[in-house]
Amino acid sequence: MKRSILALFLFAFVAVHAQVGIGTNTPNASAKLDVTSTTQGFLPPRMTAAQRDAIATPAAGLMIYCTNCGAGEWEGFNGTAWTNIVGGTKAAPLAIGQTYQGGIIAYILVSGDPGYDPNTPHGLIAATSDQSTGIQWFNGSYTATGGNGTAIGTGLANTNAIITSQGATSTNYAAGVARAYAGGGYSDWFLPSKDELNKLYLNKTAIGGIAGYYWTSSDVLNAYLNAYAWLENFLNGTQNQDSKDTNNYKVRAIRAF
Repeated sequence: MKRSILALFLFAFVAVHAQVGIGTNTPNASAKLDVTSTTQGFLPPRMTAAQRDAIATPAAGLMIYCTNCGAGEWEGFNGTAWTNIVGGTKAAPLAIGQTYQGGIIAYILVSGDPGYDPNTPHGLIAATSDQSTGIQWFNGSYTATGGNGTAIGTGLANTNAIITSQGATSTNYAAGVARAYAGGGYSDWFLPSKDELNKLYLNKTAIGGIAGYYWTSSDVLNAYLNAYAWLENFLNGTQNQDSKDTNNYKVRAIRAF
């Protein structure tokens, strides 16, 4: 109890009468609080735009980090409005259907999704148009590509495995065409997995211009001599397995952010 009272007294004394130095014994004469470090930074409160807007009567000069404003940004209240750290208009929260990083946001990860981070928004970006209106899934041989992931977050690994297995000719099979796409100057586009493609179906209206049958990167390993892969019908969301060579389906590349 005595220690708690003493600590409270000292804190109040310092707050009223002196400067505070963290990481330094001699705070700068012009600073009430001087934080010195070459290995750590200052971490402000992190919150979503909705949480920021719920702050009652923010004081001029109040600072926060908005986690879902654009790609995340420092913001301050200037007495009238929230602005970004350089005084410009604050970024709008990321939303499905928004143009972003070379394409259109098709899905934003939610709690429970692999890679979800409550402090930083992540998700999937769809290309603005199809990379093929009809192409075979394989590159001329039925192989166990190893690209059998179906969950969100597996499309990139599937695509890499397929390309490694199917060879360097990148324009005559689905995964290669997706990888060859360079929309927005990005080179990390891939063929979506079964679950990733379904997110595009669920948000097809916001994405726009997406209809018909599309290949996924999810191989059906060891089924019928490795001859089948997953696809999705964007008319009704039905997902089926079909032959890698006899039917040509569309390709819509995605990338992760």
